[in-house]
Amino acid sequence: MTSEAEQPFRPHNEARCSEDPDAALALNLAAGSTAALAELVRRHQNALLNFFLRMGAYSNGEDLVQETFLRVFRYGRRYRPSARFRTFLYTLARHVWADYCRKQQRRERLGFWLLADAAIRDEHPPTPSPRDRMDVRAALNALSPKLREVLVLSVYQGLRYREIAEVLGVPLGTVKSRMNLALENVRKMLNAP
Repeated sequence: MTSEAEQPFRPHNEARCSEDPDAALALNLAAGSTAALAELVRRHQNALLNFFLRMGAYSNGEDLVQETFLRVFRYGRRYRPSARFRTFLYTLARHVWADYCRKQQRRERLGFWLLADAAIRDEHPPTPSPRDRMDVRAALNALSPKLREVLVLSVYQGLRYREIAEVLGVPLGTVKSRMNLALENVRKMLNAP
C-alpha cells in the first residue's frame, strides 16, 4: 500500500473545479490529503513570499509564508469553490500579516515606552535607535525568568493580568507585583551609565 504522499493527485470534484485547478487541490486538502497541501505550497510559496517581502517583512517573510500555509491546513475545510482559491489564500495571508504587525507594534511600544521613560528621567528626548532597541532586549534578557515571563505575556502576547494569573497558576496580586518589579528593573538597567 502506498502512502498518501506517493499517491497521484485526483480532484475531489472535477466539475466544480474546472476553472480553478487550485480549487480541486483545496477540496482534496479539506478531505484530508497532505499531498494536496504539498502541491498548493509548491504552487504558491514564492508568490506569498514576494507578497510578504513587498509588505516589509524582510527578515520574517519565510516564517509568515509558513504560518499562512499552516492556516490553509487548519482552515481548509472552510474553503468553498465559489471563490478562487487564491482569494482564500490571500485572505489568510492578510490575516497573518495583520497579526504580525500587531506583535511588532507591541514590541515597539514597549521599547519606545521604556526608552521614553528613561529619557524623561535623564531629561533627554527619546531617540530609539537600533542600539537602544538592543539595550531593551538585553534588559529583558537580564530579568529573572519569572519577571520576564510576566512582562512578555503582557506586552508581547497581549494577555491581561487575569489571564496571565491563570496561565501561571498564581494569584492576580503576584502578577501585578512581578510586573511592577520587572518594569522597575528594566528602567534601572536602561538608566544605568
